[in-house]
Amino acid sequence: MIYMDRRDAGQRLARGLAHYRQDEPVVLALPRGGVVVAAEIAGALDAPLDLVLVRKIGVPFQPELAMGAVVDGRPPHIIRNDDIIAFSGISEEAFDRVCEAELSEIVRRRKLYLADRPHADVEDRVVIVVDDGIATGATTRAALEAIRERKPKKLVLAAPVAPTRTLEELKGLSDEIVCLQSHEPFYAIGFYYDDFRQVSDGEVIGILSKARRPETTISQT
Repeated sequence: MIYMDRRDAGQRLARGLAHYRQDEPVVLALPRGGVVVAAEIAGALDAPLDLVLVRKIGVPFQPELAMGAVVDGRPPHIIRNDDIIAFSGISEEAFDRVCEAELSEIVRRRKLYLADRPHADVEDRVVIVVDDGIATGATTRAALEAIRERKPKKLVLAAPVAPTRTLEELKGLSDEIVCLQSHEPFYAIGFYYDDFRQVSDGEVIGILSKARRPETTISQT
């Protein structure tokens, strides 16, 4: 199955999640591409839309190789990949430097995207975490672990496409995974879209301005 674009993928996913409408869920998107997909789901379920701001912590000399990830919160949720850290010979000081840089980017994005929008209160709520596709699952894993700490009633992961192996690895981190197609071998996420152009900051801000806002401001833990 090839999606026309992220909106098409979101509309298809929304049909697979329609039964959650009665549960008054909260939809959380991974920016930037996941916001387009999540907006379609939030609209179909009449649910508030919020973001999960997560950044990969890359090895300094090979940034695409994740030695961890960090998720927005008070305090931030930090995941370490100790095998990669040890194999790459990364010191604690080097790890902390990259982590701080990624935290700074999270702060920038939070101010840019959310401004004064309240964070969603997810405790005892059905929470649907959405991205436009999953590849290695590193940032998805970090997001799920961080949200689980906020005590949702049920945690659902939704994506249009993902590697079969990655979905197996993520099963224990969510209560349900709704993924329309999985493949092994897996190609780049964009392979499964006709239109996979980059989503701009302006598009994210525009989508959030039209989406239903969370009702309650909370202090993240």
